[in-house]
Amino acid sequence: MEDKTDPSANNYNCPIVASYAENIRINMDVLREKHIRFLQPFLPINDRKRMIERLVEEFGKAEGISRAEITAAVDAGYAEIEQYRQDVRDYGQQILDRIEKTGEHAILLAGRPYHIDPEINHGIPEMIQSYKLPILSEDAVYHMPVSKRRLQVVNQWSYHARLYHAAQFVAEHPNVTLIQLSSFGCGLDALTTTEVREILESHERIYTMIKLDEVSNLGAARIRLRSLIAALARREMPVYHDAPVIERPRFTEDCRKTHTILAPQMAPIHFDLFRTTMRKHGYNVVIPPMPDKAAIDLGLRYVHNDMCYPAIVVIGQLLAALKAGLCDPDHTSIALFQTCGACRATNYLGVLRKALRDAGFPNVAVFAVRGLPEETDSFAFNREMMVDAIKAAIYGDLLMNVRNRMMPYELVKGSTQAAYEKWMARAKEELQHGSIFKFRRMVKDVVRDFDHIPIDETLWKPKVGIVGEILVKYHPVANNDIEKGADGGGAEVVMPDFVDFFLYSAYDPIAQHKLLAGSYKDRLYGRMFIKVIEFFRAPMRKALKESRHFRPPQSIDHTAELAARHVSLGNMAGRGGSSRARWSSSSRREFPMSSACSRSAACRITLRARASCTICARRITARTSRRLTAMPARVRSISSTD
Repeated sequence: MEDKTDPSANNYNCPIVASYAENIRINMDVLREKHIRFLQPFLPINDRKRMIERLVEEFGKAEGISRAEITAAVDAGYAEIEQYRQDVRDYGQQILDRIEKTGEHAILLAGRPYHIDPEINHGIPEMIQSYKLPILSEDAVYHMPVSKRRLQVVNQWSYHARLYHAAQFVAEHPNVTLIQLSSFGCGLDALTTTEVREILESHERIYTMIKLDEVSNLGAARIRLRSLIAALARREMPVYHDAPVIERPRFTEDCRKTHTILAPQMAPIHFDLFRTTMRKHGYNVVIPPMPDKAAIDLGLRYVHNDMCYPAIVVIGQLLAALKAGLCDPDHTSIALFQTCGACRATNYLGVLRKALRDAGFPNVAVFAVRGLPEETDSFAFNREMMVDAIKAAIYGDLLMNVRNRMMPYELVKGSTQAAYEKWMARAKEELQHGSIFKFRRMVKDVVRDFDHIPIDETLWKPKVGIVGEILVKYHPVANNDIEKGADGGGAEVVMPDFVDFFLYSAYDPIAQHKLLAGSYKDRLYGRMFIKVIEFFRAPMRKALKESRHFRPPQSIDHTAELAARHVSLGNMAGRGGSSRARWSSSSRREFPMSSACSRSAACRITLRARASCTICARRITARTSRRLTAMPARVRSISSTD
């Protein structure tokens, strides 16, 4: 729904809640056994006109419902939503008026919409009321004005805006105290709980958080509530004052000349080429070595425990580099890529800045190579750099895939690696001094050279495709070196292209325009970006198609078509749709492929992807299943890495 109080916040929904229908469809066999028609459309509730159109598409002809009936029902629904909201506001005002007269203290119980459910909140609201404490919700005060505060995180979810507003409201009202409910497994609350705490504590107010799970014993919650009541009784409420603003260091034009730019290692092959591209354009980029256990421990020390594993790996390796003296902190800036989507990766910059402050490096600037305008600072990602970055990504995809294809079968051990190192050096040289014509010729030469490496044409090995979250998929430390394990176990590793991540992101506005209320302009921009990528991929596609041993990449439209056979394309958070499409593609090729779904322990979105991938895997042909039984046990055992 449109957020009139904080228009800057978007209206993302929880990707797990949004996929509840998918989980029901996938896991309830009764739907298939009894041939029950299960409808699960994605609908744009934030746009009345488009909502009516989508309901007509989904239910009009199929259910025999007229447009007039649907329009009347939609209008009645929106009116009821507004009436509910007004009822909540009126009740909240009654509570505030009452405590103002009586001197009572109220509790603002903040959480997520599902915490209204008694089976989830375990009766905590009733327990609080048993102590004669009136309760407000964040919705009851969201319309009331508060002082504007600069957040340390990106307010990427409309519901989060209500939490932050509620925290500021409590900071300004001494007769109200906030208790935040959070459920185990809600990784996004790693961001909200930290920010709500900082808002309250910057105004010398008490922050209380109750974490819920399936256990219904309220003993611990009751003790915490009693402690809070005792503290409030003894504590003199502070007079409200504006909290000091934390000014972050920024990457300026002067920093470009004097600073070392530290960038995380996320994909060894590709980031080696990206570093060359950045240096060509005047940025002294340094990528730290692969993180060891000490670096991961640093990440665990300075990053919230509920953040995803990629955040811990990325931040841990950067902190380790600074602590080891790899760079001078006074002349170092850090570059990250901001996804600007529903994933927590959008907020890696804010999480890293807090970690740097806590670790004693508050003067290190953190900026986005690509992201929100306020996060890029003076970094200029111009057209020339974008072209070079696309070329680098395509070189990385090509070298990764042709090496993986030939190495398991080479007759002369080390010949494939030697060819890889030769062409990696030439790719860097071309990125520094080349042109689009040299790029096209070199792509053709790479494919021809690898295609002529002597291999055992009679040898068959099982193919293991690795899909999943982008960092865990490509980063050897994050995925427990799954590629090496599969190769050592006698398999051929098949990796999806790195470029696919950007194609997947560009396809989102196309799906939004079709299923939700996405604009035609965004759809057009998405399609234009896809065409640009495919223009640069065309030489690689042609060369691979004409080769004897390689297969060209599939188009993003074909990937979307494969994904849509299993889940709605309305599932746009995370790489879930891409993972399912890759798994589906694997099962339909002429060769058998087992797949390993790599995900980080805290990434709940890929749990949904893995469930759907399991359904895809069941559809592998009988011939493929028979041949997979010949796979070595070590390879068959690879499933996921947490």
